[in-house]
Amino acid sequence: MEISKRIRHVLDSEARAIQSIDVTPAFEQAVKLLLSCRSKVLTTGMGKAGLSAKKFAVTLCSTGTPSVYVHPGEAAHGDLGVISEADCLVAFSTSGKTREVIEMLSLGQHLGLGTVIGVTSHADSELRSFCDIILEMGDIEEPCPLGLTPSASVAVMNAIADAVTLALMEQKGITKKQYGLRHHGGYLGRVARLDNE
Repeated sequence: MEISKRIRHVLDSEARAIQSIDVTPAFEQAVKLLLSCRSKVLTTGMGKAGLSAKKFAVTLCSTGTPSVYVHPGEAAHGDLGVISEADCLVAFSTSGKTREVIEMLSLGQHLGLGTVIGVTSHADSELRSFCDIILEMGDIEEPCPLGLTPSASVAVMNAIADAVTLALMEQKGITKKQYGLRHHGGYLGRVARLDNE
């Protein structure tokens, strides 16, 4: 395939994957659950899903919801100590079969981990058995020439995370002033502060 056609194909495939997300009642349930979370929101995922989970955590923090990313590989070596019973956890895994993520959720249950939200695609995802709420990614066809490299699936994960974050921010009533206090060192903070002068 010509380079320009491959690029167009990838962009169109990712856009279609995002557009095809079915916004079920589970999405509203997830936002309400995070809104009522009595402690912090933990996020987890491995590999590229882990990068989506990290981005979700930092975006939550910047929009008024304390959040921490927990690397599932490190969780078994002491990082599970960050868990409290009042926490909520959001786990990202397209297949829902990632060994490190499943092990972390299993170990977390023994520590009294609170509610778990899963972001996954596969119908036979083992992740589902550990979750109170599932945010369905839908059936995704990767535009990679080999059909393997996660790109459309990562775009869907990021879109779901952004949608949940911004809906949660709105429900919390976060103001520009509050937003600016969390962004004191950059352009966004300056814009938010100027609007409040």
